[in-house]
Amino acid sequence: MKVLLDTNIVIHREAATVVHEDIGMLFRWLDNLNYSKCIHRVTVKEIEKYKDPKVRKSFKIKLENYNVLKTQAPLGDDVRRISQQLDESQNDLNDTLIINEVYNGRVDALITEDKKLLKKASLIGIGDRVYTIDAFLEKVTQENPELADYRVLSVKKDYFGNLDLSDKFFASLKDDYPNFENWFNRKANEIAYVCHSDDGLMAFLYIKVEGEAEDYSDIYPPLPKKRRLKIGTFKVTLNGFRLGERFLKIVFDNALRLNVDEIYVTTFEKRIEQQRLINLFEEYGFQLHGRKTSLGEDEEVYVRSFTRSVDRSSPKLTYPFLSTAGRVFLVPIYPEYHTELFPDSILRTESPADFVENEPHRNAIGKVYISRSFERNLESGDAIVFYRTGGYHKSVVTTIGIVESVVDNIGSEVEFIRLCSKRSVFTVKELSKHWNYKKTNSPFIVNFLYAYSFPRRINMKRLIEIGVIPSVGDAPRGFTPISMKQFKDILQECQSDESIVVD
Repeated sequence: MKVLLDTNIVIHREAATVVHEDIGMLFRWLDNLNYSKCIHRVTVKEIEKYKDPKVRKSFKIKLENYNVLKTQAPLGDDVRRISQQLDESQNDLNDTLIINEVYNGRVDALITEDKKLLKKASLIGIGDRVYTIDAFLEKVTQENPELADYRVLSVKKDYFGNLDLSDKFFASLKDDYPNFENWFNRKANEIAYVCHSDDGLMAFLYIKVEGEAEDYSDIYPPLPKKRRLKIGTFKVTLNGFRLGERFLKIVFDNALRLNVDEIYVTTFEKRIEQQRLINLFEEYGFQLHGRKTSLGEDEEVYVRSFTRSVDRSSPKLTYPFLSTAGRVFLVPIYPEYHTELFPDSILRTESPADFVENEPHRNAIGKVYISRSFERNLESGDAIVFYRTGGYHKSVVTTIGIVESVVDNIGSEVEFIRLCSKRSVFTVKELSKHWNYKKTNSPFIVNFLYAYSFPRRINMKRLIEIGVIPSVGDAPRGFTPISMKQFKDILQECQSDESIVVD
């Protein structure tokens, strides 16, 4: 398999002064799978523009480890059209030449962290062959589980003082923040969210609430007086297990619980790992506000409003809020799949030890539900209440999802598996079985966001008593519409935070 690497990835891999723990994992996988690491000639030309002759000489030697494409594919019609629409600079044109190699089939895949390149890939219909680093790691980890040389354990709260500051995980933070060790030690008795693997720390999150009296004099333009949740430290090692989304959900869960008006984070853009997190933040509605001057360097400040509003067409931007303008559906999920898909909705009768976080579908906010329901007219922004089956006393409602999109009329088994495999609980073999189960009634896919876990669970008995389910024989078998009043009755019975519903 020929994998083309974008220029920035090569630079981050080979530059002498950057810590490469994330990129290193990507290259280990490429080597273990014997994939050919390719670069385009424009990458070589861009690197040759470095002014420092020592840097140019160093890169020239290192580029011998890559397969430079000998020829350049003619520009495809779709690629030319998108280039005319989007390209504004020579760098944009160079990126178009890179993605054109994928379009023409001269390489099998492209790995990039460039948002504009990813957008181009989607517009010309090759989005399934252009990957971010994390998406590529997710793909190869899922396809080759026997080659994953570590387990990723569940997310836990722990005191700073219990963590090993010498762990290589903290190296880049020490480089970026000269006072990091002093700051870390002062936090010894405070709590962070962490995730370990057999190989050490994999993810770290520290958050804190700031009141209206907080001093923001080092941020420009100044932040107005509001109650905020600050993401103090957020780092996730690339691993293919979508830990970034898992930790971002923790941020939103805390923002909801702590009743803040806004969330913000400050970050440098100089590392590829930080750019990757910025991309994730922007996907979920964070916007660049300004800059913070710290220790003589400027950090970028990203802000996410947490006021009660809903964008039904792009629910990620206002996640986890949902609107009464949409419809609500009750849908069943079997016990064997429930906690696999919704780790925060684990039942008291289940053991957390059985659900270590070593599967992408557990960690992702965006998930997939496969159905053959008669009711297929779901729309973006609609709400789904998941009903864990189990009978009159043991079945319970546990979770709210928000619909992102519905994919129906899927053309082939291959396409079905491709659309489901990243965010579904099912293996490729099980997905194949789903596709072929009933030829006269093809499955469809609901892409949804894992939004909220009910604090209290009510069973079928209680759902019948409050009029959500008419009788035992009327338990949901597919997407069953319920009224907004019935939905609000469920919220009240489950002692939920009703502020997630916006009128």
